[in-house]
Amino acid sequence: MKIAATRFRSTCTSQTTAWIAPKICAACATDQSRRFSSLKRPPPNYPGHVPLTRVERAGLAIGSGVMSLINPYRHDLIAALGEATATPYFIYRLRDAMLADPTGRRILRQRPRISSKTLSVEKLRQMPPNSVGRAYIDWLDREGVSPDTRSQVRYIDDEECAYVMQRYRECHDFFHAVTGLPIVKEGEVALKAFEFANTLIPMTGLSMLAVGTLKAQERSRFWSIYMPWAVRNGVRSKEVINVFWEEELERDVDDLRRELGIEQPPDLRTIRKREREERRRMKEMQSHQR
Repeated sequence: MKIAATRFRSTCTSQTTAWIAPKICAACATDQSRRFSSLKRPPPNYPGHVPLTRVERAGLAIGSGVMSLINPYRHDLIAALGEATATPYFIYRLRDAMLADPTGRRILRQRPRISSKTLSVEKLRQMPPNSVGRAYIDWLDREGVSPDTRSQVRYIDDEECAYVMQRYRECHDFFHAVTGLPIVKEGEVALKAFEFANTLIPMTGLSMLAVGTLKAQERSRFWSIYMPWAVRNGVRSKEVINVFWEEELERDVDDLRRELGIEQPPDLRTIRKREREERRRMKEMQSHQR
């Protein structure tokens, strides 16, 4: 809560506090006034929206949380957990951080989307080697993922806040590209720790429970290397939700890291590869001794 209070104060300037505060109160009041039953739901606030009762929201949070720990590769469950636990406070805090920032406000006005339809993959591959766009597409190619895999937000009542969650979700791969963390479980847990320190979205903090499912060597590495890196960089860096990634594609990625205050962690794929090679070498030595 201390981190939350500090980051909230830093995002609400004297010029914007008076403007933002009424929006928070109005949103909370609207959320509290939406009392209904599962048999008689109010109309959706935006396409795809599913209004939930408090009991349903709690059940969704618990069920998706447990199941995503069992199978951390179920992105639909992780998405549902993120939406169920983001209200009533945390998604409003993130929205207000965007309202307090000039670039964040432009993003909220224009509401850009990130997908293969809005970003030309071929143009990204033609960009300079150390550009943000090239780092992004190289990371997508290396990890074998696509920008089209992000689920549509459904369970957040406020339409503007639903876009904020969608924006966070679609920017996630840019966070991977800038930090260099891979999509293996160990890399995802490290990035979620960074995201929690930076955004305070509860799902990102809850996802760190997956550290208990890592192998002993991976857990040790997380606590000694990647957790300290995540806290240090997540707290000190600028709000990554306010980066207009579409406008930064041609920029030098190292320059953007410096501006945001993000240092790259040790290359996890290189470390894991070196460990595999060492294990293979030890096995070969043992077989020769026999």
